Amino acid sequence: MDSLEGKVAVVTGAASGIGKAIAERLSTDGAQVVIADINEEAGEIVAAEIGAHNVQVDLSQGVDCYNLIERTTKQFGTVHILVNNAGFQHIDAIDEFPDGVWEKMMALMLTAPFLLTKACWPFMREQGWGRIINIASVAAVRGHPYKAGYVTVKHGLLGLTRTTALEGGLYGITANAVCPTWVQTPLVIDQIADQARTRGIKEEEVIEQVMSGTTAIGRLLLPEEVAGLVRYLCSDAAGGVTGGPVMIDGGVMAG
Repeated sequence: MDSLEGKVAVVTGAASGIGKAIAERLSTDGAQVVIADINEEAGEIVAAEIGAHNVQVDLSQGVDCYNLIERTTKQFGTVHILVNNAGFQHIDAIDEFPDGVWEKMMALMLTAPFLLTKACWPFMREQGWGRIINIASVAAVRGHPYKAGYVTVKHGLLGLTRTTALEGGLYGITANAVCPTWVQTPLVIDQIADQARTRGIKEEEVIEQVMSGTTAIGRLLLPEEVAGLVRYLCSDAAGGVTGGPVMIDGGVMAG
């Protein structure tokens, strides 16, 4: 696989979980990585470990989205790779879903990827090369009970991905929505109690019945597996892969 030497990559939500694994993989393969996370301390730790640059941001605020790309381009001259990964999940029935959480989810997980894409666009278009990778979910292509906000934003993110691909194709810009099933991260593990409560089952039954039990491989994905797919999509070999959901679902959609 071609080296990422000379490439500048912005990875949001990179202080932990999937984002951290992606930042580590891109850095290992030569990219200059910019970590963007609301958790400044955790971001600094990861940045120190991999030789990356950390920027503390609240991407639910539009001004922070533009400031992130402005700071990146002032320091490194451009952006080649944008990985929109930052997000969170809220487990609740539709009639109990808090308005404030809904609005925060839309801002962070749908509006921010649009604004970041918009800010990166002139640099990618001018250099004739860009990779925009939106970390979506199986929830981008199917519904899930008790996850109205999450499913809605991930469906919207897939729509943004498709439009971005159509507008960017002639300029060497690809856009893909990576769609994993449950991944073994602190964010997912922290959901077990909420899943048990909303579904009326025991916590030990959540992983078996709701998470790994729905896959063909019978386990949760590892963050490194998602990072490996992202790395491929950043390569020149993936120049013709654009515009749709790229599944890494452990066989969830096969049945």
